[in-house]
Formats: sequence, C-alpha cells, structure tokens
Amino acid sequence: MEPFTLLLTILTIICLYYFVKLSFKLSYFEQLKIPHVRPIPLLGNMAPFAFQRMSPMELQQRMYNLFSDAKFFGFYDFMMPMFVIRDPDLISTIAVKQFDHFCDHHGFVNEILDPIAGKNLFNLKGDHWREMRKLLSPSFTSSKMKMMFGLICQCAENFSSFVATQSVETAKTYNMKDLLSRYTNDTVATCAFGIDVDSFKHPNNEFFLLGKKAFNFDSWLAFKFLMHRNFPQLAKLLKMRMFGPKVENFFKDIVATTVKIRDEQGIVRPDMIQLMMETRNKNSGPEYDINEMTAQAFVFFLAGFDTISTAMCFMTYEIGVNPDVQKKLKEEIDDVLRQTNGKPTYEAINGMKYLDAVFNETLRLYPVVSSLDRKCVKETKLPPAIPGGKSITIKPGDSVWFPTYSLQRDPKYYSHPDKFDPDRFLNGDVDNSVYMPFGIGPRICIGNRFAQMQGKVMLFYLLRRCDLEPDIKTRIPMVFNTKMFLMMPDGGFWLKLRAIKSKTLVT
Repeated sequence: MEPFTLLLTILTIICLYYFVKLSFKLSYFEQLKIPHVRPIPLLGNMAPFAFQRMSPMELQQRMYNLFSDAKFFGFYDFMMPMFVIRDPDLISTIAVKQFDHFCDHHGFVNEILDPIAGKNLFNLKGDHWREMRKLLSPSFTSSKMKMMFGLICQCAENFSSFVATQSVETAKTYNMKDLLSRYTNDTVATCAFGIDVDSFKHPNNEFFLLGKKAFNFDSWLAFKFLMHRNFPQLAKLLKMRMFGPKVENFFKDIVATTVKIRDEQGIVRPDMIQLMMETRNKNSGPEYDINEMTAQAFVFFLAGFDTISTAMCFMTYEIGVNPDVQKKLKEEIDDVLRQTNGKPTYEAINGMKYLDAVFNETLRLYPVVSSLDRKCVKETKLPPAIPGGKSITIKPGDSVWFPTYSLQRDPKYYSHPDKFDPDRFLNGDVDNSVYMPFGIGPRICIGNRFAQMQGKVMLFYLLRRCDLEPDIKTRIPMVFNTKMFLMMPDGGFWLKLRAIKSKTLVT
C-alpha cells in the first residue's frame, strides 16, 4: 500500500473512531473557563504542525506568548487536552511538592504490543517505577561516572582521531548527526552493555546499523510514536508496534549473553546490567528477569543514540558559528592539558567552568525535550489560571505540560534569550527554577550525569584536535525543520572540521 493511501486510510479510521468523543473533548477547556485557542476537530491546536507550516517548538512559543498573563492555559495536542503550566512556582509545586499527584508520564509504548520496550523506566508507573528507579539510580552516581570515564575517553579518542586523520590536508565537511551518533553508540555500548565497539573503524557494525535503522525519528517511527502518544487505542487496534521483534530480540540476546558470561566468569563492571544482576538474588523487592533488564538497557540505548547525540550536534553547531566561544573553550582545554600533562582526568574535565557553561547554554536554547509531561493520578486543585478567575480541579487522567523550550527563551527570565551566551552561566544570571533541560523533580532524567560526561568529553577531545567551521550547508541563523516533531534544524547539521597542525598533541 502506498504511504499516502495508508495515511489516508488511517486518518479516516481515526475520524470515525473518535467522532463520538470529539465534542466533549474539544470543549473541555471551554467548560472549565481556561484560556485556550479554539481547536480544530481531530487536529486540535496542532494544525500548523500537521500541515508542516510550523515546527512544534515554534507552535509552542506562539501559544506561550499568546497567554502571557496566565499561570497556565489549555492546549489540544491533537485530541488530548493538555494543561500547559507557564508559572515556574506552579511547575515546582506540581513536579516536586505534589509529585505523588503527578508521578506518571504518558507512555509512548504499548506494553502488550512491545512487551520488552514497554517496560522501560520512562514508561513505568507508580510503585513499579519507584522500585526500578531505586534500583538503577546507583548506576549514575558520581563515583560510577568516574569509573566509566576511561571507557568514554577511549570512545572520544577513537572519534577525534578519525576526524583529525580525515582532515589533515584540508577541512572536510561532515554530517555531525552521523558522526556523533557513532560516538554515542560506542559509549552506550561499552557503558551499558559491556561491549567494545569502534563505529569509526567498523562503520557497518551491527550495533550501530540496528540503532540507526530502529531509532530513526524522522521516519515511520515518528508517526508510530505520535499514534501511540495521541491515539493509543487506535494504535492498539491496528497492532502498531513501535520497534518490533527483531530489535527487541537483538538486545535481549546481548543482555542474556552478557549476564551468562558474567555469571560464569565472575566478571564485574560498573554498569546498570551489573546492578540488576546483583538485585536478582536479594530477598526484598521485585525480581528482575532478562526481559526487565533488557527494557532498561534498551531505553538507555535509545536515549543515548538519538536524543543525546542530537544535543551534542547543537553544541558543535553553536561552537562552530561562534568563533569567540570556540577560542575561549580551546584556551581552557589547553590549560587543562598543561595541568594534566596531556592526560585529562575526570576531576579536571568536571572542573572546567567554561566548558560547563557552554554545555548548559546549549541545553538552555535547545533542551533535550521541548516540553515535559506529567499525568495526574490524584485529584488536585490548581489556583486560578488568570487574575480574577476561579480555581479549577484537575482529575486523574488529565495531563500537564511544562513548556521547557519557551520558559528557557523567555525574556522575563533571560536577557537576550535567543543569543548563545555561555557567560550567563558564569555570571549568576540563571534562575534554576526556569532551567530544566533534563526535567524536574523525582522524575528528572536518571542519566543526566552520564549525558553531561558524554558531551563534555566529546567536546574536549574534538576541540583539542580540530577546529569547527561553518559550511555552505550550515544554516545561519538556524531554522527548525517543520516536518519533524523533535527539535532538528532544516537541512541537518553540517560543519567543516579542520585538523590542528600547529600543536604537538599528547595522546
């Protein structure tokens, strides 16, 4: 069946399936007297994105600006009513103080259709989430990060050596998304699965190729994601699997083999699989079988392969188009190389204030996800949305959004919010209540320390060996792709990398 015919058939089914519920759902905010824009049947307030006229981030920004006096407003994510919380104090109340009332996410995987992927930490709810979070948290402490540091440095060395060798004679243009996906693939493979992979020497290794094919969110996967998130009953009716048995079985086989070898040979590594193995034999708490272990390692790979590699692309983009930032960053790198005799340590890289500022400023402009969601599980009263209004009650099943992208670009909280200015993180000009690129409250991203180490080590090793320059394909200023629901630039990430010839490098 042709893609257009298939899409038309699916949309027709959607229209019929939701026709009865449409009137009530699309009048929800009107009944509650909450500020909102009148929705379009089926598309809600997502029409500009559905017709590829506006990216989700730009649409969010437009709605955010439209209700500047409101603590929150209503937004229809297709058929799903969302309470969009603008007020930082109210966000903190919901995400932290009233966490037990808003402890769940809207999942994006059906556990029946995708039995392994559906058990991932993001998808889990209630007590099951609490138990798994408690189990996995020790994998991401500072001490564990320090133990993984050498493994990540080796991946960064492989990456920087490859690009430096390729661009010795002249600068070479790269699709940074491809390069950095290979780097993150290798770091996650070694730190989560205990597998050494070099995707630069072996570009067609199975680990990388499967990840590239399975986790490509600018393809059919993106459509399935939207269906599961916004029309879960229809996705279930159509038996629409997110990943399928090939992907799940691949990761399950890796985890099962890893566990078997470690059990037989007494191998111990500082990673999440090891901690889950140790938990199997404890008397208290749930038992974690291979499927459960695979689910957590699987989502770790998903986040590391796609989401974090995209964040790194934004970092290299801003460094490439801001030569003054690149110059200051290189000076700091040179200082660390002198202090450590060419062998940077975990403490030295973590102590780099300007590198930290560049990392943080990138995630301010381009947060890992443009909005954070929470699902109400206990009836909760919210204050009036607008001055003079009445308080309202959110009921179990209702959803709220925290518009991270818009909050972090609000001139009320950040001067010159669209300017890339790492110095704002050195001058104490940042209010942490409106900086939440990895989330907020108990459901903050469990792997945020790992992601920061991945990004900082990568930048350190890349900039010690190469200069980053804009290419003719580089869009300045950046324009977001209106065809994708994730934050991506139109035309992709393209930069020139030029090997540094004037230094004797200590490797």
